[in-house]
Amino acid sequence: MPTAAEAVGKDEPRPKEWWEEAGMPWKHKPTKADKQAMGWIIFMGLFGLAMLPLRGWLLGLDPPLLLALTGSRTGAAATGALASQNLAPSWWPWAFVLGSLMSIKFDWVFWWAGKLWGRGMIEVWAGRSTRAARNYERAERWAHKMGWVGIFVAYVPIPLPLMQVIFVLAGASGMSWKKFMALDFVASTVWLLGYFAFGWAVGEPAVELLKQYAKIANWVAIGLLVFIFAQVFWSQRKKPAAS
Repeated sequence: MPTAAEAVGKDEPRPKEWWEEAGMPWKHKPTKADKQAMGWIIFMGLFGLAMLPLRGWLLGLDPPLLLALTGSRTGAAATGALASQNLAPSWWPWAFVLGSLMSIKFDWVFWWAGKLWGRGMIEVWAGRSTRAARNYERAERWAHKMGWVGIFVAYVPIPLPLMQVIFVLAGASGMSWKKFMALDFVASTVWLLGYFAFGWAVGEPAVELLKQYAKIANWVAIGLLVFIFAQVFWSQRKKPAAS
């Protein structure tokens, strides 16, 4: 027969494991695949920060190169403007193939997150912010209504986190990796062509703007670097205050 102390001990709540804490996308002890997927998501965030100054510099240096290396929509529009004035390099059509591939280079990670955790990653993004949760709920409703067509709508430049939500739900819904990546590549290419056509239509004014921007591109890149380091420094200072 257990003693009173043992009985009290049994009634005490079990301390949470680290993977059970709020802010984790999984509902189970993470497997190797879970940890790898989370590692890729963290890497994507760091990569995006590192690319900000490079994008600013490449736009002033060579828009087709920006398009080819990053899949930038701004690069696609700038390339269209240059091509309309016969100022783009002869290899610019290849920039679209490379640009489409580069623009979707990490999209499979969101699909994988959905396959592993369902909408768990969406809950992490929403966090404890009521406003963020409302925006993500709205994006989810749209994504569910659109189905696979949502992959094309994901590239619409609106202030909602549509792209990440649609890609996560594609994985959660059971869409195969091959189908997802094929649709994503076509969607990316269609949108890049749209931005290219916009740049072509604007033409000479956009080229003149690019020439002016090229004069300050290095300063823009430096400014973005300073901004990134300032953000990291500020966030590190806020952590001790919050704790």
